[in-house]
Amino acid sequence: MGGISIWQLLIIALIIVLLFGTKKLRSLGGDLGSAVKGFKKAIGDEELTVKKDNTEADADFEQKTLSKEEQQSEDPVQKSQKDKEQV
Repeated sequence: MGGISIWQLLIIALIIVLLFGTKKLRSLGGDLGSAVKGFKKAIGDEELTVKKDNTEADADFEQKTLSKEEQQSEDPVQKSQKDKEQV
């Protein structure tokens, strides 16, 4: 029905081996493999540099917490005055 069977693929592979020879096909396969490895390495290196850039750009802040006593002792008036001073 128009599909390629396993026998047709084997005949095509045999013709390719006869035309190019095993040495040429082996070197072609090696070149193709090294190209794929180089491409994957380049993609991985690019992702690492992007991650480094993102972490270096982040600001470093210290997190401060108020104790329960400090939170309860603040008057609403004092709090509003502090807010006005910060603006």
